[in-house]
Amino acid sequence: MAISARNQLEGKVAEVTLGDIMAHVVVRIGKNQVESVITRRSAEELALKKGDMGTVVIKSTEVMLQKG
Repeated sequence: MAISARNQLEGKVAEVTLGDIMAHVVVRIGKNQVESVITRRSAEELALKKGDMGTVVIKSTEVMLQKG
C-alpha cells in the first residue's frame, strides 16, 4: 500500500493491551519504543499481537529533536 508519510520506522510489537474501546500498543525499535493508542477495533482487524513485525508511521505537525 502506498502512503505519503515519510516517517516510517520498522519494529516489533512488544505489547498490546486491549481496553473496552481503545488499545495501547508498544512497538520496540532497536533500543527504543514507540507507544500508540488506537481503537480496539483497529487492533483486532490488524490481529496485532506480541512478536508481530510492523511499521510505525508518524504523521505529526510537531516533532522534537534532542542532541546528545
